[in-house]
Amino acid sequence: MGDGSVIPRLGNMKALLGIVAGAGASYGLYKLISGGSFKRNKKSATSESPSVRSNQPSEVTLQPGSLLAKVSGLDVVCPRPTDVASGGIIHQSPGNLEPQHLKMLLSCLQTSNNSSDRCRIMVTLGNAAAFTVNQNLIREFEGIPVIAGFLSDPAAEVRVQTLNALNNLCMNIQNQEQLKVYVPQVLELIEMSPVNSDLQLGALRLLTNLSVTDKHQHLLKESITLLLSLLVVQALKVLVNLSSNPDMMDDIVQAQAPASVVLLFDARTASTVLLRLLTFAGNLQAWRPSAQVADELRRKQDCLFRVMLDESSQLHSRLVQLLSHPDGEIQAQVARILT
Repeated sequence: MGDGSVIPRLGNMKALLGIVAGAGASYGLYKLISGGSFKRNKKSATSESPSVRSNQPSEVTLQPGSLLAKVSGLDVVCPRPTDVASGGIIHQSPGNLEPQHLKMLLSCLQTSNNSSDRCRIMVTLGNAAAFTVNQNLIREFEGIPVIAGFLSDPAAEVRVQTLNALNNLCMNIQNQEQLKVYVPQVLELIEMSPVNSDLQLGALRLLTNLSVTDKHQHLLKESITLLLSLLVVQALKVLVNLSSNPDMMDDIVQAQAPASVVLLFDARTASTVLLRLLTFAGNLQAWRPSAQVADELRRKQDCLFRVMLDESSQLHSRLVQLLSHPDGEIQAQVARILT
């Protein structure tokens, strides 16, 4: 998969893990890199600021031009520097991941029998996927099905890092065409995972990214009741995306909803949650059913229309109470809904 002069042995898992150790699967790292926070040249690589290095053990050093330096800008844990040197992954252009490295990572991911190794490799692939060029390369190397295959990995942390990698890949519109086929599996993870767990939140983030445009929103029609039952911030983000599409409104208002959703329109609800709820409610209020459709919806037990939109709903009185909320943005959202 790589040039023999650069990578003597692609099967050298020890060398690979010396490169990927310590990487973090966070899109924020990309922001830091692209903003120049981690830009280093060979001369200045050993003079990091104390704020960056203060929490790092003394034996942790940055290998200039290494794979991890290119992907995340974090220090490489390298107990034996010769491991990295023997792997031959030393390059002169920081910030650019070479195509052969992606091929090597994807190959090692498929052959690893160790969950810890798979997790570290997935972390590095996730960080690499924060870059548009690598998003395209991973797709071209048929890496999306390879990565998505680990959504069913027996190790929960591997599944979490798989979702993080897919989240970054989902920022690419062309990649979404391949990622959409995994929606049923992602929904299953959401339903089976503990509420607010890393696994559930990672899956919800993927659906959020996939539903930003209306192209794939129809794939979530059957999941609206599930999302309404969660009502965590990340689930509300998906619901806000879906409710901004008029073509999805019929499915949303018919979905079964817990009566307790109205109780969240309360001054004691966290502002981040309340703002998302108000945006969702505002999108719903903009929908105007015919009298016939409204009558049909009233006959549906516990549907969202009855809970939030019908004249019998308690939502209106709760919104009036929120006009005195101390948060000005919440006041503005409420006023917009009531007028």
